[in-house]
Amino acid sequence: MYKKLIPCIYLYKGNVVKGFSDHTIIDTNPAALAKFYSDNHADELIVYDLSDGDTEHEEALDIIKAICTEAEIPVTGAGNVHRMEDIKKLIYAGCKKAALNYSRPENIKITQEVSKKFGKEKIAACISDVSEITANELLLDEYVEELILVKERCIKEAVAVSRFPMIVCVPEVSLDKILEMLSQKNICAISGNAINENAKELLAIKALCQSNGISINTMEAKITWDEFKLNSDGQIPVVVQDYKTDEVLMVAYMNEEAYQMTIRTGKMTYYSRSREELWVKGETSGHYQYVRSLMADCDKDTILAKVSQIGAACHTGAHSCFFNEIMRREYEESNPLRVFEQVFGVILDRKMHPKEGSYTNYLFDKGLDKILKKLGEEATEIVIAAKNPNVNEIKYEISDFLYHMMVLMAEKNVTWEEITAELAKR
Repeated sequence: MYKKLIPCIYLYKGNVVKGFSDHTIIDTNPAALAKFYSDNHADELIVYDLSDGDTEHEEALDIIKAICTEAEIPVTGAGNVHRMEDIKKLIYAGCKKAALNYSRPENIKITQEVSKKFGKEKIAACISDVSEITANELLLDEYVEELILVKERCIKEAVAVSRFPMIVCVPEVSLDKILEMLSQKNICAISGNAINENAKELLAIKALCQSNGISINTMEAKITWDEFKLNSDGQIPVVVQDYKTDEVLMVAYMNEEAYQMTIRTGKMTYYSRSREELWVKGETSGHYQYVRSLMADCDKDTILAKVSQIGAACHTGAHSCFFNEIMRREYEESNPLRVFEQVFGVILDRKMHPKEGSYTNYLFDKGLDKILKKLGEEATEIVIAAKNPNVNEIKYEISDFLYHMMVLMAEKNVTWEEITAELAKR
């Protein structure tokens, strides 16, 4: 099992603050900070909601949703959890886990209920005193995935008595101290300012952990350079795709040094044949490509890279380099997500640029209640069609339902990307 390095973000009144006890505001965008941690090889992220009152809490949930969208790593939501509904809101916002504060007796009471509802793997417990572990050992064992030790004073005693996987939140400490703690069998991760303050050096810290025999999540190549079939210049072509959409973005070449640097840094690095030098994609433009996977073809003479693309892949400013049409035969798009996106795009266009006589604009003009009424009617039509022997009726009714559902999505500003991201987590 890999040991993890987990930064944390503290939210207070919609801003990022330095920590629980230090409400010093850091002038940064919380979602952008989450993306920064993700891009710099953090394994997960913990977000603490320190807001006061329901209004601030709802605003914090919106920020947490943005964080989960941008982070591209698992997020644990903590703070302002008092009941089942609060856990649900964090999970629905995109958090992989929700944390119960065990200094609150009401949170201990709902552990079994929320664990059975959402699954043990979705629940963590924030511990500030070792007595919270010993007094609830059976409950934690059956219904909680891991513990988050949020008070430094309880770490030593907790490590001595607890057999549960623990994330240890510590202030800025030496690398030797981080290595010492990660060497403990029941410490599964280090979090807190010790990681926040060293966010740019996480790759180096992971390399140090690895050299000290600590199992850590680093990128390692399963295929060595000498296994590839190279061209006459000793290079290999790389086809680059957007990992979310599978859109082909560009083609470039790697030599051995570029390959090793890509593996080591997690940023796509190529060899420029025209300049005869290495180039890190995005180094001058900021349009980095962060590696999500590298695959070799059957002959091992081409690499397929799936990346998280920042900005445009093409030097012209286009998202993809492939935009010059050579020829085209008309065809109907059959990729389900692309069809959904195309239809949804038309609906959004109608919303922004109303067209006289448009049924879509009729629905928008009538408002939410009319849209919901039509959605309910179409759902009923599906049920009726399912009882009939002709399967074509079901296809027609489901299509009608999906159209009206997309009108609702547009009305409520929900995107297909958000829907598919939520489905992927189920």
